[in-house]
Amino acid sequence: MTIGLRGNLAFVLELRALKTLALAQVAVALAVATVLLQTVTGNRILTPSIMGLDALYLLGQTVLVFLLGGLGFAGIDPTIKFLGALLAMVGVAMAVFLPVLRNRLSLYLMLLTGALLGILFRSLTALVARMIDPNDFAVLQGTSYANFAAVRGDLLGLATVLTLVGAAVAWRQRHLLDVLALGPAAAVGLGVDWRRSVTGFLLLVVVLVAASTALVGPVAFLGLLVVALAERLTGTQRHAVLMPAAACIGVTVLVGGQTILQHGFGGASTLGVIVEFLGGLVFLILLATGHKR
Repeated sequence: MTIGLRGNLAFVLELRALKTLALAQVAVALAVATVLLQTVTGNRILTPSIMGLDALYLLGQTVLVFLLGGLGFAGIDPTIKFLGALLAMVGVAMAVFLPVLRNRLSLYLMLLTGALLGILFRSLTALVARMIDPNDFAVLQGTSYANFAAVRGDLLGLATVLTLVGAAVAWRQRHLLDVLALGPAAAVGLGVDWRRSVTGFLLLVVVLVAASTALVGPVAFLGLLVVALAERLTGTQRHAVLMPAAACIGVTVLVGGQTILQHGFGGASTLGVIVEFLGGLVFLILLATGHKR
């Protein structure tokens, strides 16, 4: 907030405060969403991006531009566009992912299913984008990759509220999550409605992913990276410890990384590329070592 301050201090501090809040919101949303998804799927190497959830958001935005055109898309209130994309994500996620989760597929089948669905959504996005007028295509360019330096300030308030509510709900249900982590048989034996719980937490994951993607674009491996670090540092998988630890690590990675790149290296690189590279390495290591619950 105070490194290299010059010029109009009020303007600079306001701009940095908004960017810091956005980075913190994205970190918390992805950390909590990843913990929830890993719990209901029963393994520790899945992320919402691997399951194609962020691709759903991009597909919804692309379809809107195709149907309404660039001017029509830009003329819609950002909040309405976000809520419409969120409802579409929830509907598709319920239709596609719930059967997968209820059948409790094995780790490799789950990865294969998620990868295929992600490819399907991204392919449909590319197909629709090719049919968009070139003048309108520029509207989509900013949403196709993660950009932590330019956040959507017009959606920051709504995304922050959704993230805070989602994190509060997850925290309130932390003991239920500990029971769900034991597996469907044990959870049902302890009196938990497995299907209802899985449905609710999956909805929460979709909302958190949408709130994150709307601000900075799709981020594939940030959640996996911070959750894996949180497990190593805390030495526990209890959600009362794991969720806040993962959220704090995520905030440290994004805010600290953006500060170092912007003020130490003059913005010579982008944080999204570095985070995805490190997160991809962690994913490959976990996959190679067969790490699962």
